[in-house]
Amino acid sequence: MDDQEYSADEKRGPEAFQVVPREATRAFVLVPWLKSSAKHRGTGKLRSPESRLEEAVGLAAAISLNVVGTAVVPLATQRPATLFGEGKVEELKARIAELDVELVVVDGSLSPGQQRNLEKAWSVKVLDRTGLILEIFGERAHTREGTLQVELAHLNYQKSRLVRSWTHLERQRGGFGFLGGPGETQIEADRRMIQERIVKIERQLETVTRTRELHRKKRREAPYPVVALVGYTNAGKSTLFNRLTEAGVFAENLLFATLDPTMRGLILPSGRKVILSDTVGFISDLPTHLVAAFRATLEEVLEADIILHVRDAAHEETEIQKQDVQNVLASLGVTRESAVENGQYIVDVLNKIDLLDDEAREAAINLAAREPFTAAVSAMKGTGTNELLALVDSLIVDEERPVHFDLPANEGEAIAWLHANAHVRTRRDDEEGMVHLDLGLTPIVAGRFEKRFPDLARRLGATGQAVAH
Repeated sequence: MDDQEYSADEKRGPEAFQVVPREATRAFVLVPWLKSSAKHRGTGKLRSPESRLEEAVGLAAAISLNVVGTAVVPLATQRPATLFGEGKVEELKARIAELDVELVVVDGSLSPGQQRNLEKAWSVKVLDRTGLILEIFGERAHTREGTLQVELAHLNYQKSRLVRSWTHLERQRGGFGFLGGPGETQIEADRRMIQERIVKIERQLETVTRTRELHRKKRREAPYPVVALVGYTNAGKSTLFNRLTEAGVFAENLLFATLDPTMRGLILPSGRKVILSDTVGFISDLPTHLVAAFRATLEEVLEADIILHVRDAAHEETEIQKQDVQNVLASLGVTRESAVENGQYIVDVLNKIDLLDDEAREAAINLAAREPFTAAVSAMKGTGTNELLALVDSLIVDEERPVHFDLPANEGEAIAWLHANAHVRTRRDDEEGMVHLDLGLTPIVAGRFEKRFPDLARRLGATGQAVAH
């Protein structure tokens, strides 16, 4: 009910309450365009202002803002006080007033002073790129860890901007113990309280991180390899995740649609099982403290046996987006070189080929056929997903050894466990009440079976009913 509010006729009592839709905040999106700094790190290519504006509008749409106006503002230099020149500030003030704007989104980094001065000049709330991304993170995070990470990032962001919230900074007040001693200003007290909250959250996150590490340890002991989806936001990761697992994870045409890692089991064409993990999308110019705040979430990638880098092949800046993702992965210590050393594989998944013209689509498919770690798919249509699964299947290191078990049918728990944990290649039930299983067992699964069913494992070994081929 986040987008609704309630009204009531007090004379008719509580039953008169009715739901009234709340209008979306009217927003104006501004893209400051400093050409001298528009070259993308790693590619040397120039980002287009149109593409940047499209992405900024997408970010605003991600939290349901009603974008009523947009503008790209070329800048020769950045003004320390207001970012834009005086004339441009006045010109924009007129447009903002004309459109009855409530919020201006500046797709760039604003200092606390610039943000305060623009709010004063335009008489509206101003949000920079970092603040907007934090708002999106706040709406999209659902797990305990995700919520804590968002709050931590938000507090660190606000700590330097407390001055915006107070007009009485020179006012002194006496101390009340927990608020501090006499002579402490309001801003100092609030900054200290924020710092205390930061410390508390960091402690809570340590506990959550330890819990996640225990879960990861259990997964490492499990027989299933981990396959992680990464990519630029809105590249189609969640759609591909849904296509492969039929999990129905939230997947809309919104930036940052996924913030918390989602995991599902996936059966490969060979019958082997893997864990598929969907992760938060990356984006250009993501502030480093936000990447750090979500490091624990992104560390799922570090544990993955295979990393599927999902790319929007139909986007005009797909190469630039690719580099953005590689830059973030490198900040986590994941590069193609380190992946080889760690026994990982990184696969380029060229998604949205259904949106390409015939020639470009053919080129993408041919590239995937030539390159050993590339796949061309349409997650929306399902095209190429079978080939992608076959590729993943071929990259899984096969430690299985073929084993034959002859089990009495009344050993139902053990048979069910083997079906759930081992690779059952064939099963035959005979008329004498015996179940004949041809299995693929990894050393880990074999050890777990012996630990779970010690008497049965011993009996099978002693009678020679478990025969290795």
